Amino acid sequence: MRKTQKLKALVQKRSAVIVPGAPNALFARIIEDLGFEAVYATGAGIANMHLGVPDIGLTSVTELASAVAAMADAVDLPIIVDADTGFGNALNTVRTVRLLERAGASAIQLEDQIFPKKCGHFDGKGVIPAAEMVQKIKAAVDTRRDSDLIVIARTDARAIEGLDAALERAQAYIEAGADMTFVEAPQSAEELVRIGRELPVPQVANIVFGGKTPDLGQRTLAELGFSIVLYANAALQAALRASNEVLSALKREGSLASVADRLASFEERQAAVAKPTWDKLESKYAVKSGAE
Repeated sequence: MRKTQKLKALVQKRSAVIVPGAPNALFARIIEDLGFEAVYATGAGIANMHLGVPDIGLTSVTELASAVAAMADAVDLPIIVDADTGFGNALNTVRTVRLLERAGASAIQLEDQIFPKKCGHFDGKGVIPAAEMVQKIKAAVDTRRDSDLIVIARTDARAIEGLDAALERAQAYIEAGADMTFVEAPQSAEELVRIGRELPVPQVANIVFGGKTPDLGQRTLAELGFSIVLYANAALQAALRASNEVLSALKREGSLASVADRLASFEERQAAVAKPTWDKLESKYAVKSGAE
């Protein structure tokens, strides 16, 4: 079964499968090793970790495609890719879908913010006309080569036009061919209930630690009919906190002695990057003694 087929089967269960985000291939490997069933290539995480900048539309499509290709080489999980606004208009969206599908995406998420976009939980966002987003979705659907590649249409209209308008946009995007919709940043359990009840296709919930959407837990979100629950930057936030604490101790004390229990062992680090697998390959292809 292709990765796109695996993800489509997973989505159809509507079991609120938890999908952590990865900002790079190493985090994707950790997610796979822990037994998760899919990984989210987080646009915010890639901007934060690769460029050291906030999620305000500074990442390029080629930088995103490179990150996705590295993840696809590192893991066998389906990859859901945050493609922001498609990096421009409908024609830019065509190129974006081609690049990301070739890189290894199993799902591509497009949003209706103006370009350049902002994190969905930031203030000061703007959205394009719904009719323009409809054309982007049609372009994405027409461009994909694998019919099982999932097109996810995200709307950020909740923060600007209210929930009713966001639901109306989501319905229009479904009619345009979106396989899933993603109403970003609902602000209450009641709003999550409406999203799950009123939209007919599988839904995405995005739980941002410190963000606007309440974390109702996997069981409740499954009961509401959600298919995917993103924790897009939980791993990055954990790593940032741990790095600050460990490096602060190193700066303060001139040693890692007091924080040694916070560090992965040398062996754990090598296991995380599959060094034993590479050792076997090295042995397999080593030049034998006496060979010419």
